Amino acid sequence: MAADLAGPHRRHVLPKTLLGLVARVSRRDQIWLVLLSVLVFLVGVMPLELQRRIINDAFSGGRYGPIAVMCAAYLCFALTEGLLKLVLNVYRGRVGERAVRWLRTTILRRGSTERSAELRGIEMSMVLAEADPIGGFIGSSLSEPVLQGGILVSTLVYLTYLQPLMAIISFGVLCPQILFIPVMQEAINKRVQARIATLRDVSGSMITSEKAEALQHRRLKSVFSLNVSVYRLKFSMNFFMNLLNHLGITAILALGGYFVVKGQTEIGTVVAFVSGLARINDPWGDLVNWFRDLKMTQVKYELVYAALENGKQELPE
Repeated sequence: MAADLAGPHRRHVLPKTLLGLVARVSRRDQIWLVLLSVLVFLVGVMPLELQRRIINDAFSGGRYGPIAVMCAAYLCFALTEGLLKLVLNVYRGRVGERAVRWLRTTILRRGSTERSAELRGIEMSMVLAEADPIGGFIGSSLSEPVLQGGILVSTLVYLTYLQPLMAIISFGVLCPQILFIPVMQEAINKRVQARIATLRDVSGSMITSEKAEALQHRRLKSVFSLNVSVYRLKFSMNFFMNLLNHLGITAILALGGYFVVKGQTEIGTVVAFVSGLARINDPWGDLVNWFRDLKMTQVKYELVYAALENGKQELPE
């Protein structure tokens, strides 16, 4: 009898960590998502080389036939990359929605009418609001760093092959960000945690029909202040990242222009570097967003896990 009770219970046991949750609800899907991500960043490198060759052949007075063929190849690679990304994103969304459904079902089944009204209010908040961002993150939890990291590394390797000194400048754009991003993200995480805790207090008070209206207004005012503070930190981070990216482009144009004038490189190489720097900046920004989401989702999941475990009902042995 104990085994019969334990079996269904185990299927709805909440893992202690976010990584455990990813493995529980999407282990096989993550393998396919990672493979798709690898295909996307491998296909995505080719347009840079084709772009460089097209421009160099055009400026050197080459025949138009090969240029037209390379343009067609460029379009084919771009179309292939776009279709692969479409499949990847839809697949991610499906995995994320299944995770949200599993998480909500688990919270509901772990709930109990014997809990206090305040705990039931917290459960309501978890089911309606907190499950979405946690489950949604699971769809991209592994494939996003593989995809963006692959684009970043493959582009840097290609740029290093073309012109090592200019590649060092491109890499230098990222270095200052490695220092200030974790610090700012930690500050964001603390505010997110405080906001979730405050909203749970609001939900609990609504369920218990608490009449302390002034207290509720203070809580909502606190949530407003926390949200504004998060926006300031988030967009300040984006401002510094964009500034460093434009500094990198300026340096590439200045150094690349000097090399072209001196005959030490081709104009197609400079164009490839400008495009490559954009390809570095975009995945780097996506990696930063992924890291930001990871940290915030970990905070949210820890709060959900703690809320359920504090009020869990033990099964009989």
